[in-house]
Amino acid sequence: MRGKVLKNNFSIRINLGTKPIFGHGKAALLEAIKEQGSISAAARKLGMSYRRAWMLTDSMNNNFKRPLIKSKLGGKGGGGAKITLEGKKVIALYRQMEKQAQSSIEKKKQNFIKLISKSPGIIRDDE
Repeated sequence: MRGKVLKNNFSIRINLGTKPIFGHGKAALLEAIKEQGSISAAARKLGMSYRRAWMLTDSMNNNFKRPLIKSKLGGKGGGGAKITLEGKKVIALYRQMEKQAQSSIEKKKQNFIKLISKSPGIIRDDE
């Protein structure tokens, strides 16, 4: 980890029971689709395989009452994807929740960080 700056942030994951519904990765993918206009371009931007991006978009569309992403197949007219109004609502709400959670724990988080080693390693089984 030499030379690498560690961010001392955390992320929120929304689960339904043990099933992950939404988190920072899906939020980043939605934002990249909005910016890039396609699932494949969004995947490239995030360094993610197209298959993984497609599986995540399919998961998001199936886990919410309304689709978050609309896509059309490529071909002569070209393909593409865009996020729906529902997708925009989900991103906005998720980012608001992140911001609120981050500010509400800032002091305790700084105290927690002081307890972490400067170069955290892998925890061994015997610890």
